Amino acid sequence: MNSETAVLVFESLSSPVRLAIYRLLVKAGPSGLVAGHIASEQGLAANNASFHLKALTQAGLIAAEAEGRFLRYRAKVGVMVELIAYLTDDCCAGHPELCGAVALTPDCTPTSCNPL
Repeated sequence: MNSETAVLVFESLSSPVRLAIYRLLVKAGPSGLVAGHIASEQGLAANNASFHLKALTQAGLIAAEAEGRFLRYRAKVGVMVELIAYLTDDCCAGHPELCGAVALTPDCTPTSCNPL
């Protein structure tokens, strides 16, 4: 992942509605949800849900698959994994293998971030 893609993902998720939709799709797992169900769950009009689903799709966070007259949406969790990897790639002065210890503490301290 590069910084442009990371910014696009963050911009897309900066909307509370899109964040809620993404979390709903993550919760749904591989089976995903059809657009009408997503709109209903989020209390959105169909055209409003479509607007947000399009933004999430363009950011690469979700994918749509046609099922007859419906579109089924699924979260592309791998994109979020890539984003986390991008954000933590330089963790602990370029030693990401040490980030497990950092994740257990609220702040990066000299003893938990510096390689031995």
